[in-house]
Amino acid sequence: MVAVTRTPRDSWIEQGLLALSTGGPDAVRVESLAQTLGVTKGGFYGHFADRNALLDEMLDAWERGSTDVVRAQVEREGGDARTKIRRAGLLTFSDDRMLPIDLAIRDWARRDDAVAERLRRVDNYRMDYARELFGTLYSDPIEVEARSLLAFCLAVGKHFLAADHNNLTRDEVAFRAADLLLGNPPASA
Repeated sequence: MVAVTRTPRDSWIEQGLLALSTGGPDAVRVESLAQTLGVTKGGFYGHFADRNALLDEMLDAWERGSTDVVRAQVEREGGDARTKIRRAGLLTFSDDRMLPIDLAIRDWARRDDAVAERLRRVDNYRMDYARELFGTLYSDPIEVEARSLLAFCLAVGKHFLAADHNNLTRDEVAFRAADLLLGNPPASA
């Protein structure tokens, strides 16, 4: 007898996140995901009660991946607080996979209160980690809060700004802005 191979649950979730990142929540359709995965949609219902259950699990996966997983990797790789802050930002907001998902969830949250609450929880977790790291560099709680906010705004906002930066790339300017926030002196010319 030949064993029936099922499409793993994680494959449905990952494909759903990719669809979300390119087309928003309306692009997350069972039929489309099955076609992309090269399977029938019947296998979907072996893992999920319905599309809403998939959407919830996608949000769970995004939340874990952008909080606990990022923090664990940053801590595992070590370094001083400045290195950790920069690494956390790069892992979360510079990746070809995580960034588009994060931005899609931010857009979705504008129209869905439950998603907005989830985003608030993730952003609070991220801000708490930034406060913890900046708190090892600065003793003034207001400065810690301000630097944490500015770092987070830089990480998220740089993807929405359409301005040019004269002869510099966006990444060059963002890198220097991060240096300013981290109290790093400019590199000598």
